[in-house]
Amino acid sequence: MTDIPIAQRLHRKGQWQGPALLCALDYSARLLRRKRLTTSTGERFLVDLAQTTSLEDGDALELETGQLVQISAAQEALYRVTGPDLVRLAWHVGNRHTPCQIAPDHLCVQADPVIGHMLEHLGARLEPVSAPFKPEGGAYGHGRTQSHAHGATAHAH
Repeated sequence: MTDIPIAQRLHRKGQWQGPALLCALDYSARLLRRKRLTTSTGERFLVDLAQTTSLEDGDALELETGQLVQISAAQEALYRVTGPDLVRLAWHVGNRHTPCQIAPDHLCVQADPVIGHMLEHLGARLEPVSAPFKPEGGAYGHGRTQSHAHGATAHAH
């Protein structure tokens, strides 16, 4: 078995500089702790972080060799959401703990038929698009919203 370089250090966007290889990952693949990845030019490497981490577009992983690998948000299937009451639509998306990219005149959510149906029922117009997905982070900057159950199936604490 060939040894492949290991990345154990993460540099957040804006906190690194210099040349870097590129690795495009969709939103779900950017949440990881330990995983084999391949750069856009075919170099394989292993990510081995101390804890599960949400990588963001523009972050860089540092290989043990010192080489940097820039993470980019890959193209993926999204809905571009517009409508007369965008704030209300955003509230309903957030109420379902669904990751959402927010722009002044539209929202973007992953192309999920259930969320799409709900939004259309609320009067939204959906346009299927393929684009990098860069949703809002958690309340403290980095991270992501996590879905969880509501109602009778949720466990009481």
